[in-house]
Amino acid sequence: MDEAKAPSDLFPERLRAARKLREMEQGDLAAKSGLPSTSISHFETGTRKPSFDNLRRLAQALTVSTDYLLGRVDAPEMSLQADPLYRHMQNLSEGDREATQFFIEALARRRTKNEGE
Repeated sequence: MDEAKAPSDLFPERLRAARKLREMEQGDLAAKSGLPSTSISHFETGTRKPSFDNLRRLAQALTVSTDYLLGRVDAPEMSLQADPLYRHMQNLSEGDREATQFFIEALARRRTKNEGE
């Protein structure tokens, strides 16, 4: 962790980095988190700080922990479950994540169907 900066100073950088990692525009993140685009812009420039609820919404929309956004851990994947399946999810774009989710759900449905036969 960057000890030279306070977590509140790291937040704008981490938010922008997580958004870019997911290949999302500010408008995409706004829509996914349910926040106005102007709020995303203010958070990324550091002119405003999110409430706890908004911080949680941003973390959920980006699939990272609040600890990552606040600079308490260095890597987004440190916030995910220990299952090896999740290890590489942090490196996927939002579109690839959605496609992966669709594929996993299809496999789960297939298994449920096969168990029912």
